[in-house]
Amino acid sequence: MSEKLAMPNTDREVEKTPGHWVLAQLGKKVLRPGGRELTNRMLNALSISSQDRVVEFAPGMGYTARECLKKSPAHYTAIEQNEQAAEIVRSYLNGQNQTCQIGNAQETKLFSNVATVVYGEAMLTMQSDLRKNEIVSEAARILQSNGRYGIHELCITPDNIDENTKRRIQKAVSQTIQHPAKPITPSEWKTLLEDNGFVVEFEVLAPMHLLEPKRVIADEGILGLIKILKNVLTKPQARKRVLGMRKVFKEHSNHLSAIVLVAKKRK
Repeated sequence: MSEKLAMPNTDREVEKTPGHWVLAQLGKKVLRPGGRELTNRMLNALSISSQDRVVEFAPGMGYTARECLKKSPAHYTAIEQNEQAAEIVRSYLNGQNQTCQIGNAQETKLFSNVATVVYGEAMLTMQSDLRKNEIVSEAARILQSNGRYGIHELCITPDNIDENTKRRIQKAVSQTIQHPAKPITPSEWKTLLEDNGFVVEFEVLAPMHLLEPKRVIADEGILGLIKILKNVLTKPQARKRVLGMRKVFKEHSNHLSAIVLVAKKRK
């Protein structure tokens, strides 16, 4: 990525910037709740090949886009609502059938049955129940029969968690990341997909260790960790945000997990 490309939300006060963009500004490139490992497991389960027409919702910094493009799909289309993020993703695109369009995942303006694979990560969690349903419904609309849909999101466990506890965790996460967030239980994620015409064929959960040193090293490498730590030490406002997020994630670690689901659209 060119260093000249602007990072999203750099013009906002750090205290009010969504947590994922604070981390990105500090040098964090992998911003998914289950890290590289779950992203790669999702991609493997999607079995993307040179025959596929892929649509990615909200590619963000483009890490998964680059991994997807290594599989040489016939078409790749990203739908991103942030213009600066879209420019970053476009810097990775080098094929005639590779595009990143400005738009919303709930209304992509793509033709029906145009894709064989759709996926999105760490974006449904940030939506209301209604918007979650709209986005999954849109994925079903643009997918052809037997098309594959993958999600990588934050979830709250166990399935039978007390409703008040679940709401308290959702509120704590929303406050610390400075963005509305509504993670739901694994069974609720599966029901969301099933209610929109999907059959879940693959499921995996992992601890929510986004800001734990071992996960950061696994995702970013030693040099990446050093760069992030240097920025955290020299930027006190950002450091306060990171420590606040890490505190909330650790406080609720028994109930926060990352989840990947891959499902097939019914005929």
